[in-house]
Amino acid sequence: MEPQSSMKKKTIGGLLWSFGDLVGNQGIQFLIQIILARMLLPEHFGLIGMILVFIALSNSLVDSGFTQALIRERNASQTDYSTVFYFNFLIAVLIYWILYAAAPSIGRFFDEPQLVQLVRVLSIGIMINSFAVIPKAMFAKEVNFKVQAKINLSSSILSGLLAVGLAMAGYGVWSLVLRQLSMNTIQSLLFTLSKKWMPSFVFSVTSFKRLFGFGWKLLVSGLIDTFYTNVYFLIIGKQYSTAQLGYYTNASRFSEIVSQNLAATILRVTYPVLSRIQDDNERLKQSYKNITKLAAFLIFPIMIGMAAVGEPLVLLVFGEKWLPMITYFQLLSIAGMLYPILALDLSIFQVKGRSDLYLLLEIINKTSLTVLLLIAIGLEFGVIGLIVAAILNTYLEFFVNCHFSKKEVAYPAKEKVRDLLPMYLLSLGMGGVVWTLGEMLKTPVLFQLTIQVTAGIVVYVTACWIANVGELKTVYKLIMSIPSLKNR
Repeated sequence: MEPQSSMKKKTIGGLLWSFGDLVGNQGIQFLIQIILARMLLPEHFGLIGMILVFIALSNSLVDSGFTQALIRERNASQTDYSTVFYFNFLIAVLIYWILYAAAPSIGRFFDEPQLVQLVRVLSIGIMINSFAVIPKAMFAKEVNFKVQAKINLSSSILSGLLAVGLAMAGYGVWSLVLRQLSMNTIQSLLFTLSKKWMPSFVFSVTSFKRLFGFGWKLLVSGLIDTFYTNVYFLIIGKQYSTAQLGYYTNASRFSEIVSQNLAATILRVTYPVLSRIQDDNERLKQSYKNITKLAAFLIFPIMIGMAAVGEPLVLLVFGEKWLPMITYFQLLSIAGMLYPILALDLSIFQVKGRSDLYLLLEIINKTSLTVLLLIAIGLEFGVIGLIVAAILNTYLEFFVNCHFSKKEVAYPAKEKVRDLLPMYLLSLGMGGVVWTLGEMLKTPVLFQLTIQVTAGIVVYVTACWIANVGELKTVYKLIMSIPSLKNR
């Protein structure tokens, strides 16, 4: 077994590079999104939102759960990697032609003829992405996120510059399509060149059966989760105007910059690390518990703070033409609070090899979401009602996950609530102070936002220090472990 000090070093290094990737890559993408939002119309983003569910489901099918299976595999061979590569590529080609043929039907469903060509061009990215699956899995398995951070940052900058240039030239929605395609191409090319891996001319049925035996349940779970993550685009695109979907699309992406990307950052580092101690239950529980508390310490105040400063933030970033998205953004920020915690809960089942429980939980949790969505639609609560349904479901999902995870890592709901409640209450209190301050201030938007954010940080850090929240010291030590700061 790998020494604990070595694992700790790898984990900290991975977290730092992964967080750097989050800040750098997502920061660049966010900046590009702002520029494009000011140059394009809400309807342009709405058209892309209508396609997202099909592209996201297709990418999940291409992966087929093999990435997690390879990362979990302690001694993956060249035969394993080659087998997965060929399968992924063949599935990608098949899906592309299915979407190509289905494009007219998709256009008729949304009553948007433009979607036919948009679907056919954007779905090319599915095939391009399949070339990067194996190199990404290899880097993740090695807990090497330095290379990934550099590649993601480079692809974001280059594709973003292309998109802005196309938008300035009047290409409208096509600037968004070509931005995504160019990003897919650059990433796949750089990952392949960086890893210098090529598949062998071999396809092993034995390898396929072994890896797919673990991965197929994750595939089904991933498809369910992906569908429900994007079902709002489908419902809003069908029931409401393209402009409303555009407001929702940008509000969703804006809020997810923190919640889902921070969750992805934590998971892609901790999953391979936790997989190495999967048989040491006591050590696994303590590591899982510490990561959960650290995630809550970071994500709770950020998401509540974003909701509290929603109005000046949207006005400053997107401008007045995006005013209708403010309420969507605030509610989606609240809905995203528990996302990293829920993702960590599900990842522990992958670590323990219980992909069956992973699938069962997806079915249970998405069934409850379906009921809540049907109630919201039936009572005609509109887009806001749909988002409130998502908020309610996150809390139901939290307790359902706790019920099952306690059997795997002995971390019951009572203990988890006790661990997370201080950060939750302190974050709510901070959010109340920040929102009240915003209501009192009658100043220019930038000044108001600066005062609110500064006050929020001071209030939360001070409150955590007074309450003796241990994660405050953990974050401080993590920051001080950065060489450039440590040597000062």
